[in-house]
Amino acid sequence: MNRYALGIDTSNYRTSCALLNTESGSFENIGELLNVPSGSLGLRQSDALFQHVRRLPELMERLCAKLDGPIAALGVSDRPRRREDSYMPCFLAGLSAARTAAAALRLQPCLFSHQEGHIASALYSADKLNWLGAPFLSWHLSGGTTELLWVRAEKQGEMDVQIIGGSRDLAAGQVIDRAGVALGLPFPAGPHLEALALSCDDTRFFRVRPDGLSFSLSGVENQFRAAIQRGDSSASVARVTLNTVTEAVRSVTAAAQREYSVPVLFSGGVSASAFLKKALPESESLCFAQKGLAGDNALGAAVLAARQRGIL
Repeated sequence: MNRYALGIDTSNYRTSCALLNTESGSFENIGELLNVPSGSLGLRQSDALFQHVRRLPELMERLCAKLDGPIAALGVSDRPRRREDSYMPCFLAGLSAARTAAAALRLQPCLFSHQEGHIASALYSADKLNWLGAPFLSWHLSGGTTELLWVRAEKQGEMDVQIIGGSRDLAAGQVIDRAGVALGLPFPAGPHLEALALSCDDTRFFRVRPDGLSFSLSGVENQFRAAIQRGDSSASVARVTLNTVTEAVRSVTAAAQREYSVPVLFSGGVSASAFLKKALPESESLCFAQKGLAGDNALGAAVLAARQRGIL
């Protein structure tokens, strides 16, 4: 008989739910981006929460329509990071739904951070769950986060995650989104900016301030706005912006690999960039999320819940 783990994630810009078949290993993740007004760089938390509350029931109905076995584990992301001071109201929508469903199913909901979910889904999609048996490094590259993490699995499916590098100010996704919106592209701008950049072969970079395993991206915004002002083509601005973000991540990854002799995982929506994958070819010790699971998703919460309940 099939048994399932259910995962729920209501992040800043996407509503997601997932079912993992713990017998076959197959899964389905359903997610929808929240509506962001044209020209805007984001949503207020109250607006994001309202959209999640409206969308999650419909997504859950679609996901569970063909369920052919019991739900034996339920995981949900309840905060951005596993830290006492980490909180965002948008996660309350998923937490409320998870607690309600768990009560009806007579299950104890398993609570994880959004960041842990990213790491777990990336590992699962790349068939690298065995990495949880020893420390490894993980990039979390998204619209709100650009962190290089030292990761070690702990009891009950939780992770000890320590920040060892990354951006000290703007996240890579913020730079990309701001450049895209400045060029008139829809938000989130990543795929649109990359498509525009691929039409240009500009090899230049904007200036970035590296410092060990960290760097600053705040100056990149001033530089791409100056490039737009002086009349550089939209394709050139897009290409140079992505060149800059890619090179910053590539150089820090190389330094981290020299300093720590452990594998490196890439997760988060920005890690889906073709530029990044070309600059950092996959190997036995370096891998990216697969199967469209680089961005926000609920599969990681399902995977971690199944591990915590001992059914995966």
